[in-house]
Amino acid sequence: MGIFDKFFKSQRDIAKDEITGIPWDSLESVDQLDNVIRNSRLKPKVIFKHSTRCGISRMVLKNFENNYVKNDVDVSYYYLDLLQFREVSNAIAQKLNVVHQSPQVIVLYQEEVLHNESHHGIDIKKVQEIVAN
Repeated sequence: MGIFDKFFKSQRDIAKDEITGIPWDSLESVDQLDNVIRNSRLKPKVIFKHSTRCGISRMVLKNFENNYVKNDVDVSYYYLDLLQFREVSNAIAQKLNVVHQSPQVIVLYQEEVLHNESHHGIDIKKVQEIVAN
């Protein structure tokens, strides 16, 4: 990618370039969040909240993805661009009773938060260990 390509790309396009490796589903609406919470009865859900303008968030996301190991555990991963979909982030805080942070990872199962971590405490190995049990 040339320097001008990056300069003229939107924040959303840059965010899409950043999310590779993990089979992410984009989390973009409160209705979708409600479905994610409800469907956590069936299998674990992982939500990663990312601020596309934050260097720390970008670094944590890259570390998260670089340390991801594909396995046979049935889990869904959701990526939330919280600058684009701030109302979804607010709904997460309200519906799941977690303090808003960025970056932040939340693990749901049976409609309950099993794990909630932010900033440098986010660790994909810990997340994968939680969803495997």
